[in-house]
Amino acid sequence: MAQPAGDLARPGAADILKLLAPFPGRAAMACRIALICALTAYVTSAYGTMEAAISAYVVFFLNQPDRVMSVVQSIAMLVLVTVFLGIVLIVAMFALDDPLWRVACIAGLSFGLLFVTSASKLRPVGAILAMIIGFLLDELGSVPFGEVATRALLYAWVMTAIPFAVSVCVNVLIAPSPRRLAGRTLAKRLRLAARSLVDPESTQAALGACLREGDAQIGTWLKLSVVDGSSARADFPALRQAVSSTLAILVAADLAAREASACLPAAFAAPIADTLENMARMLEAGGYPVDIELTLPGVAELPPLARVVAEDLQRAITRFAVVEADAPLPPPAAKSGGFFLPDAFTNPEHVRYALKTTAAAMFCYLLYTQINWPGIHTCFITVYMVSLGTTAETVEKMTLRIAGCLIGAILGTAAIVFLMPVTTAALGLMGIVFAGTWLSAWIAFGSPRIAYAGFQIALVFFMCVIQGPAPAFDLTIARDRTIGILIGNVVVYLIFTRVWPVSVAARVDAGLTALQHQWKRIAMLTHAGTRRAMAASAMAQCGALEQDLATMHFEPSWVRPDATWIAERRNALARLDALETPMFLLAERHPGDTAIDDWISRLSGETVGAGTPPPSPADANNDTRTALLGLGNARLIQLEHAAPSDAAKGFTTHAAA
Repeated sequence: MAQPAGDLARPGAADILKLLAPFPGRAAMACRIALICALTAYVTSAYGTMEAAISAYVVFFLNQPDRVMSVVQSIAMLVLVTVFLGIVLIVAMFALDDPLWRVACIAGLSFGLLFVTSASKLRPVGAILAMIIGFLLDELGSVPFGEVATRALLYAWVMTAIPFAVSVCVNVLIAPSPRRLAGRTLAKRLRLAARSLVDPESTQAALGACLREGDAQIGTWLKLSVVDGSSARADFPALRQAVSSTLAILVAADLAAREASACLPAAFAAPIADTLENMARMLEAGGYPVDIELTLPGVAELPPLARVVAEDLQRAITRFAVVEADAPLPPPAAKSGGFFLPDAFTNPEHVRYALKTTAAAMFCYLLYTQINWPGIHTCFITVYMVSLGTTAETVEKMTLRIAGCLIGAILGTAAIVFLMPVTTAALGLMGIVFAGTWLSAWIAFGSPRIAYAGFQIALVFFMCVIQGPAPAFDLTIARDRTIGILIGNVVVYLIFTRVWPVSVAARVDAGLTALQHQWKRIAMLTHAGTRRAMAASAMAQCGALEQDLATMHFEPSWVRPDATWIAERRNALARLDALETPMFLLAERHPGDTAIDDWISRLSGETVGAGTPPPSPADANNDTRTALLGLGNARLIQLEHAAPSDAAKGFTTHAAA
């Protein structure tokens, strides 16, 4: 079973080392980001554009692991920035000469963009656009006349266009294709399953984490691979089936790793592991395995759970890329479609988020303008980078950002003191930027648990090191910008924890209810591919809810629910996690099995009939079904007898640590 949700956060020193450990593709991603930032620094030096540090930092928001999304995102952002700079030009015509109107326009545009950010699909980039527009309007207020303002806007467009253009060029040349990433990920999962059959104890945590990732990213890569030509359209159904089969392999391997009675003897484990290793090599080479033969000894003598594992692995491996066409596809789900979210104009949290973030930003803006300390203008920028929808997320990311800010300041100051005095050309500056960016990107594009620290290290490092078109070593600039970032973090913390604080609790309750309904739908599906896709999504959502509960200890005591509430939700998630494998395997063998409804009803606290209906006499797999029912019931009974007070005490102790 999964680790208790409350124990998933606050990594210790050993956990941090694990989060920093290399994995396939991490070094390549860090090198690509570092190269783009270094080239951006070189081009901005050549053109002498303003705020070159921001140009380099924007690179972190433009790039994805695959080349298609990286290129599309860069082009889309360039179009958006162009449109919004046109808006700034129009607004500047009326507000440039009047400070009061200029402040009002900054606040109004900020509120509008942040509302759209919270209530629409613009969420990933909306805050950045709000920050750019507000910062540009502020900068335009210091120019002496209109022609200079027009030129400043043109330079602002160049400032943002440079990282976009460099990102597109570099990604087209060296970024991996979506097909390669999908094949590499599937190969990693098959190798993990193979290793778990031989050494189950050392792979339990990795298998659970792999199932919590879901299949959505791989599915997206496969669709993109058809777009960019790295996969033939005719291969797409077989590749999608390979993703589905990989999930079945992982679930079977997870059962064998966690249950002693499901562990396969060496006569079964060795040939299966060898076959999975060969399949992984084919996927890494750019193909996919077909016509797979796997001969196993007779399974009749195996214990029921071990027989389930052996049969599921053999079926999933031999039909790895064979498209399932023997069952009708369910009707397609209605698209949620549209630019705005369904609750965009009914949920007051969108308006409150926009108001809180705008208030924090305007406080910082007025602070550094009224005390005439423009060096700390980074507090204004930081507000947009730190503010998130819930109090827990905001405080968690703020904690990571403060840690990243201090690390970035140390690195930037060290670079100014020891490297800048001997750097006389833009190429030397490129080298310094490359080294600092590589370290930041290694953290930022690794585990989500520490990613925000990497983003903050990059921001502070760039603010310290990139002070103009040529190498410079003014420690005052580095000091002021670091102070500004810390001020921005503190202002956001005070506002988001005191004004309309939003707990994660509502999202957890809604997510639990939705997961229970989803598993009921999964149990009724007869099409294997659709059933497995929905199961993978449900497992990923369960992992997301575990992370939501884990972030609750970042909420202040007046925002966080009481310990009993948290213990009850942790127990509900633990029970759902314990039932995932039995429910999946039962649905694979017996679609529509009423035992799954009974389990879900027990999770909901509803009264159900005594016992589980007996299996049909015509079913040749009665003993395997009985074994799966016994497994699920045993796990439920074990968790239902766990004392809620002990769970609450554990959370309280953990949160106070």
